[in-house]
Amino acid sequence: MMGSGPNNKMDNVKTKPTHAEIVSARRRALAESCSAAFGNELEFVWEIGCGHGHFLTAYAKAHPSSFCVGIDIVLDRIERAERKRERARLTNLRFMRAEARDFIAALPVGACFSEIYMLFPDPWPKRRHHKHRLLDSSFLEEVAQRTGQGTRFFFRTDHEPYFAAAKAAFASHPDWDTCPSGEWPFEIPTIFQQKAPHYCSLVATRNLHKPESGRKGLHKFPLPPVSASHFGC
Repeated sequence: MMGSGPNNKMDNVKTKPTHAEIVSARRRALAESCSAAFGNELEFVWEIGCGHGHFLTAYAKAHPSSFCVGIDIVLDRIERAERKRERARLTNLRFMRAEARDFIAALPVGACFSEIYMLFPDPWPKRRHHKHRLLDSSFLEEVAQRTGQGTRFFFRTDHEPYFAAAKAAFASHPDWDTCPSGEWPFEIPTIFQQKAPHYCSLVATRNLHKPESGRKGLHKFPLPPVSASHFGC
């Protein structure tokens, strides 16, 4: 007969956490980091995949009144970006290690994006890897929940098939209007952009096609002034 005392091996078996539990714990920790990093800054410019921080550091320096947050999943990139921020002594800039969907889920109540930049993301070119691409209908829905009318999403890539897929995702989504030849409010060549023989750009604007129920606290954002021409397809 199997015993129930302290020597029973079954008592020492630990149940592994489920994937949902792991994600939940990760997002709780990220929520604490966001709360500490943002303070009272609930409206901000967001860069998805900030790399080494070249673009957003320059943007934050040129726009001192804008709070800016860049995320990336690679720790080394975030550490390099942080060093740039510290050297520039920018108090309106934060870099965080986070996956984009986790980041959105971890944001404080009322936090929203004034602009979104997604520059040269991994295109996952092989068909079997397309599921890893971030920019799809469900992600655009999540982003839309954190934006107000007029918020603009700036997308750029040197991979034409991914650009076509992203363009189709925006065009088919009722929350976004696309303008492939739209103007960009800020231009500075990133490392990827300097290496790319060509690239394509897209600007999408948040509209009010869908009811705003459940989006309390969001408001209409004025479009920022245009200071540089758009380049690309």
